[in-house]
Amino acid sequence: MKTSHLKLISWNVNGLRAVVRKDLFLPLVHTHKPDILCLQETKANRGQAEIDLPEYEEIWNSADRSGYAGTAIFTKVKPLGIVYDLPEEKKERFKDAFGNPLEEGRVITMEFDSFFLVTVYTPNAKRDLARLSLRHKIWDPAFLTYMLHLEKTKPVVFCGDLNVAHKEIDLARPKDNHKNAGFTDEEREGADHMVNAGFIDSFRHFFPDKTGAYTWWSAFQGARERNVGWRIDYFFVSSTLQKNLVSASIHADVMGSDHCPVEIVLSV
Repeated sequence: MKTSHLKLISWNVNGLRAVVRKDLFLPLVHTHKPDILCLQETKANRGQAEIDLPEYEEIWNSADRSGYAGTAIFTKVKPLGIVYDLPEEKKERFKDAFGNPLEEGRVITMEFDSFFLVTVYTPNAKRDLARLSLRHKIWDPAFLTYMLHLEKTKPVVFCGDLNVAHKEIDLARPKDNHKNAGFTDEEREGADHMVNAGFIDSFRHFFPDKTGAYTWWSAFQGARERNVGWRIDYFFVSSTLQKNLVSASIHADVMGSDHCPVEIVLSV
């Protein structure tokens, strides 16, 4: 059986229309040539940005609220099926927790022959931690439960902006941010549960001790130029796919968003 390589890239674009307008979206695609490109925080509906990529199929999950959240996937590989959102989002307790209801286009699941691919834009706990309890008690458990449910059928790859720096090595100033959104004990516990459930952080699989590897930088005080950042964008894979991991990388040189793209290559 012939083995081929599949390149997957994930990028929180923080507004796709702005990245396209700056002429920074197509250069990423043409330079890195992903087989599948997962986007978060698109803040747009399909057709609101002029994107000429006829070789890709486009799948969009946009928020009901204009200019907010949203995810999309551009794929050269035709999926067997597509599912939007989390099963939990259909339940009243989930809607009540995030308000009227949570239709923010945060999750897309695509099924392929040998694995499921899920892209996610995880809710931020907010600067005042207003969403921390809801995220910790509702979103994170619901998302992990869904990943484990999918894994009963076939291996899972999930990627996106998880809005948490898992370990101290994953942000430049851990001591200063211990009680801030993105590095609270509760959010980090959610990431612990993912690892304990058998999912592999692909970047740390290859680079367990690498410092200064970040995917998001504040817009203030030249944080990106000084590389005072956070690693909050990930590719996790089922443990059964560990042998299929060829490489993982962070494209910190790609501009256009306060996040940069992350990538894995899988043998399939």
